[in-house]
Amino acid sequence: MTDEITGRDALVRFLERLLAIPGMTVYAPVAEGDGAVFDRISSVSEALLDFPGAVRSPRHILTPMTEKLLSMGPDGRVEEAIPTPGPAVLFGVRPCDARAIAFLDRVYAGGDRTDPYYRARRDALTIVSLGCREPRPTCFCTTTGGGPLSPEGSDILLEPSGKGWSVRAVSEKGRALADATGIAVESDGGNPDAGSIGAEMTPRVDIAVLKKVLDESFDDPRWQTLTAKCLGCGACSFICPSCHCFDIVDGEEDGVTVRSRIWDTCQFKAFTKQASGHDPRPTGADRFRHRMMHKFSYCIDSYGMPGCVGCGRCVEACPVNLDIRRLMEAFGGDGLE
Repeated sequence: MTDEITGRDALVRFLERLLAIPGMTVYAPVAEGDGAVFDRISSVSEALLDFPGAVRSPRHILTPMTEKLLSMGPDGRVEEAIPTPGPAVLFGVRPCDARAIAFLDRVYAGGDRTDPYYRARRDALTIVSLGCREPRPTCFCTTTGGGPLSPEGSDILLEPSGKGWSVRAVSEKGRALADATGIAVESDGGNPDAGSIGAEMTPRVDIAVLKKVLDESFDDPRWQTLTAKCLGCGACSFICPSCHCFDIVDGEEDGVTVRSRIWDTCQFKAFTKQASGHDPRPTGADRFRHRMMHKFSYCIDSYGMPGCVGCGRCVEACPVNLDIRRLMEAFGGDGLE
């Protein structure tokens, strides 16, 4: 059974029902400058429902930029700061961001060891994503295995249908949330036009071919020329929905020792510098090569999917227009244009 959300007013009513659930925290895109970011909302009026994509991904909701891990008082007793969040909904993410969360699930909770800080937030979170009617010029989600209507990582997917959206339950979490809001859903279904949305996206690169070439190109001299203009600013990493590198820092607060983790990036010069002074990746080209290898080879080996979902944010954020799609073409296609 399908309940079609017809038009903006119906979408507003759905969001109102989410906000009315007792104890529910709702995150949605909100205005920041000329763009949108994800933040907690208390009323529908705060949410942006008509937006092409958020400037920053919702990664910070699950992995805060600065996160307290534990503390140790003067008595030497250590206390972990594992969060105990109540139920939450992440509303209005695009399928690429939902797929990025599915990737983070593999990183933080997919192996023999689970990160309890991430797991606590993730277990409490239900993801309602909005399918894309028209991709942005910088989008390339189809190249990396996703798509404008990909359900991966979503609990509920709102698929464009006419002037509204059809409601598709993807998981048990999604069905439970639909029951709580009184929204009827379809469990299977799917938009018959899904294949045509984003059909013209580039680059047209086979990820399996790209991985094979990268694995054989560690010492390729093109790394020096293709990445020479990289500033090492880290904008690409901090804007990325699936990057997950962090540093551990110790500090003191009111006489209590506090250990925290903070976002970090492999693009920073000090990232791999060892105590001896040796740096196995001393140049910007070395570091950007590692980013590409990690995204399109190492992550596939470790997690079974690329560490890039094709959201295009890094393309827009790079101050020197170092376009990851052109590097993908250089190693996995017919070269640069």
